[in-house]
Amino acid sequence: MTQEAHQKYEKLKDILRDLGSVTVAFSGGVDSTFLLKTAREVLLDRAIAVTVVSGAIPKREVKEAKEFCEKEGIRQLICEFDEMEVKGFRENPKDRCYHCKKELFQGISKVSQAEGIAYVAEGSNMDDDGDYRPGLAAVAELGIQSPLRQAGLTKQEIRLLSKELSLPTYNKPSFACLATRFVYGEHITKEKLSMVEKAEQLLFEHGFQQVRVRIHDMAARIELLPEEFEIILKEEVRKDIAEKFTEYGFTYVSLDLKGYRTGSMNETL
Repeated sequence: MTQEAHQKYEKLKDILRDLGSVTVAFSGGVDSTFLLKTAREVLLDRAIAVTVVSGAIPKREVKEAKEFCEKEGIRQLICEFDEMEVKGFRENPKDRCYHCKKELFQGISKVSQAEGIAYVAEGSNMDDDGDYRPGLAAVAELGIQSPLRQAGLTKQEIRLLSKELSLPTYNKPSFACLATRFVYGEHITKEKLSMVEKAEQLLFEHGFQQVRVRIHDMAARIELLPEEFEIILKEEVRKDIAEKFTEYGFTYVSLDLKGYRTGSMNETL
């Protein structure tokens, strides 16, 4: 653990201690797992988790979030959320994430208040400031706390600290909600969200570490780490993916030669 990362970690503890009690919006990802673990250490039973279940979140993510809370003895509440009911979500405008995050965190805040918890916290970090993320505007408007950003922690530092804490997520692939796989302006449907979830799950089952299946109408654009390209070009792997994707409903399947990168749908903005 580097000295700078350790100093930020101590600052994070101080921030959480000052909050007194906190509800962590817990997805089971790298950032929220580290935040929840630290909040639990500092605040004990005054730190709880709320995990959202929706069509835009893969079942495997919810399952892993539940398993972590059970293992750590952390009180976890499940919040059912239908993003399809959010005004404008289906139409997928450029500020879709703002409207969705606003309704989502309003719901989490109500749960938190009912539990007598003073604050709601989410897991964005310093690296999230470098991309187009309208959802952070909603977080700020609602007074949701962002302790990792307040402490100045980067993704790399969070992974490093997570490893020191023996968290299973220290090397977990980065994840974003499935709605981010759609081109802005293309309508989002439950059927297409399901197609993307199944397609990405298949890629994970083939052993790929970091994946995205971007959807363009009924065509799939696969993003992988460039060092894993040779795996997908193996005859048996390529054929299985092409056949299964067709079964899921995709008409075309392509490999993005630029490879995996965060926010590729924002490149045209």
